[in-house]
Amino acid sequence: MKVLLTGANGYIGMRLLPALIEQGHEVTCCLRDKTRMTLPREFEETVRFFEVDFMDSVPIDDPDTPLDFDVAYYLIHSMSSRGDFEEKEKRCAQNFVNYLDASTAKQLVYLSGIVNEDELSKHLRSRLNVERILKTARAKHTVLRAGIIVGSGSASFEIIRDLVEKLPLMVAPKWLNTKCQPIAIRNVIYYLRDVLGNEKCYGRVFDIGGPEVLTYKEILLQFAEVRGFTRYILTVPVMTPRLSSYWLFFVTATSYRLAVNLVDSMKVDVIAQNKAIKNLLPMEVYPYKRAVEMAFNKIEQNLVLSSWKDSLVSTNRRFKKLSNFVEIPKNGVFKDIKTREVTHNTRKQVIGNIFSIGGARGWYYATFLWKIRGVLDKLVGGIGLRRGRTAANKIYVGDALDFWRVLVADREEGRLLLYAEMKLPGEAWLEFCVEQKEEKLYLHQNATFRPRGLMGRLYWYAVLPFHFFVFNGMITNIEKYRPAENPGGNSIPQ
Repeated sequence: MKVLLTGANGYIGMRLLPALIEQGHEVTCCLRDKTRMTLPREFEETVRFFEVDFMDSVPIDDPDTPLDFDVAYYLIHSMSSRGDFEEKEKRCAQNFVNYLDASTAKQLVYLSGIVNEDELSKHLRSRLNVERILKTARAKHTVLRAGIIVGSGSASFEIIRDLVEKLPLMVAPKWLNTKCQPIAIRNVIYYLRDVLGNEKCYGRVFDIGGPEVLTYKEILLQFAEVRGFTRYILTVPVMTPRLSSYWLFFVTATSYRLAVNLVDSMKVDVIAQNKAIKNLLPMEVYPYKRAVEMAFNKIEQNLVLSSWKDSLVSTNRRFKKLSNFVEIPKNGVFKDIKTREVTHNTRKQVIGNIFSIGGARGWYYATFLWKIRGVLDKLVGGIGLRRGRTAANKIYVGDALDFWRVLVADREEGRLLLYAEMKLPGEAWLEFCVEQKEEKLYLHQNATFRPRGLMGRLYWYAVLPFHFFVFNGMITNIEKYRPAENPGGNSIPQ
């Protein structure tokens, strides 16, 4: 089918896109600025871009405006934008309906919020109003209403993560006793994917939720259990919505504007009632703690692959490069990013240096510090550096490499991704990739650390001074090193 996807570079859109392509659909992504979205090469043949701002009327008569598609997804919202977001959402929805009525679309799919209470928050009231506008379109509507979506990167998930990991004791507002029905991002994507073209879902509205109804307090405490923390929460009746918003703003990474709207919504029970979709599209619906565990997988892979091990046994031949879908977490992490223009070596030589790292070759700079780190790791029950590597210059996915595990090893693309198996108060990734930009060649080195609680954050800041010169020296020497010239040529500082 031909699919139009709005909000393509948003949290849901970026996860839905590969699921649609995997099924063989041709997708047109609607974006205000297509340069803000980067796609794997494997998508280039099946994905088109349409630059459009639905705050304005869509130029129907423009020959570049796509009108030939079967299904449209509406995944636009403006809750964190400036000004009156209700008016903005109403305007966008009406412009979208006008555009859709001029197209060949047979179905419109909208992801909304659960709105089963008499008194709704401003956010949920706006979602319901958008839903009513979209139902006036000529195309048959399918509305999925969800509450909290559990997945790394969603606003609610990142706020919960910040609260749990930063605060051993929380003095929280009484709305923590409000009830909701969280659902795993994987289930949301599967529902969005499976209603596509399903005539049994035409003209219908469904509530989607996980198998449990929990209070926000229970959500925080169960999240803490998954992460291995003991947390205490004291709810007080005197915290006003404004104080609650400031509380979220100062403790978490959310903006104040978004915090205000979230607090307003958290005063309303969000529980699924219309559950008819379970009979139409039966699937395993993940409980909350399992959804949190999945969100903390070693890697994020846009739901095309469930874990890096799957890439070894997958029978899916639609994608030639499964490594394109292996992504490092982007939210709740610290990063050390280094880039060097390659001027001393050829692309092949630099990639050879990358794929020879560790073991007897060492880490190209201050290897003695890596050895000390290995000794410290062994002292606390870790694996240290004793594993080395299986071959001097060959690496395969799944290999052990000192105290790292190889997740991606693609010489053709010039990409190596390692996951740390040392004892850490968090999770760590180290990635190398070589990129050609116009006439120049660049080496990128990205160290990513996802802290676990306060100790993880303290650990990152403690090792930051060492990272400054170790990582700088490492990327510099990887770019310069020429094995054929040793001894007497460029040497590796040990």
